[in-house]
Amino acid sequence: MRDDVRKILEKHGYKLVGKHSAVKPCHWFKEKLLNDRACYKSKFYGIESHRCVQMTPSVAWCQHSCLFCWRPVEYTIAPYLDVEEDEPEYIARESIEAQRKFVIGYKGLVKEGRISEEKFKEAMEPKHAAISLAGEPTNYSRIAELIDAYKKLGLTTFLVTNGMNPDKIWEVKPTQLYLSLIAYNEDIYRRLNRPRIKDGFKRLLESIEAFSANRVRRVIRITLVKGYNMNAEGFSKLIERADPDFVEAKAYMHLGFSTKRLSKENSPKFEEVYEFAKKLSDEIGYKIKDYSVESKVVLLSKN
Repeated sequence: MRDDVRKILEKHGYKLVGKHSAVKPCHWFKEKLLNDRACYKSKFYGIESHRCVQMTPSVAWCQHSCLFCWRPVEYTIAPYLDVEEDEPEYIARESIEAQRKFVIGYKGLVKEGRISEEKFKEAMEPKHAAISLAGEPTNYSRIAELIDAYKKLGLTTFLVTNGMNPDKIWEVKPTQLYLSLIAYNEDIYRRLNRPRIKDGFKRLLESIEAFSANRVRRVIRITLVKGYNMNAEGFSKLIERADPDFVEAKAYMHLGFSTKRLSKENSPKFEEVYEFAKKLSDEIGYKIKDYSVESKVVLLSKN
């Protein structure tokens, strides 16, 4: 990894693992420890926020430079991993150790009584691996083996992919598979995802077919960017082809590096997200199952 990329990642709180992986707890990890407030994934799917390892095996390699991404996509190295790959067992083991180093930083708050001893011990024993964070995880050629490595260590796995490696979607068997669907046509795809490869939208359509055939629990995630893609009818045909168990309609959040590319006006209000979800529900026949006002996300369920 280039030194400039390594330095900026470390400056922004990433713990680097091996040659191409990284770990960084999300906002809700801290909230769960300190204030017993969990993220919407806890409400929707039962993930314990303080026991979740947010990681990626491809931290600085991605086929996209998305306008809405809060990560430093300007420092993306290449569309695909171009280094010798670490072993999946090593990545799984060392990412958990990296997470524990973050947890250790809160030990003083246990002595102060701000965090319970029980919750601290739970956090030291992660139960979930959220394989997303930054870059495109399926750029790691052994992603299916990495998922198996986490399973052997007793963790559930949640894989988020941008769909640029459809062959990997056929292979992987995580606890839950997310496919990010940001655009319903190639024009919007090019404007929002800003692909670094020529056949990105074609690959996305191929991934939708692979996704529909994968028998794990599957979620389509739509990041809604006001002024760009808030068209429920436009998304409906692709979602019907994908046939997910759930759809998450979530607002773009004006955070991180995305503030250099988009304005606050591009972040829809919760009410606008909910209205989009209602229209989508009418289009595809899915029911609104749950929502989080704070995270500006609505969950639709097939059953």
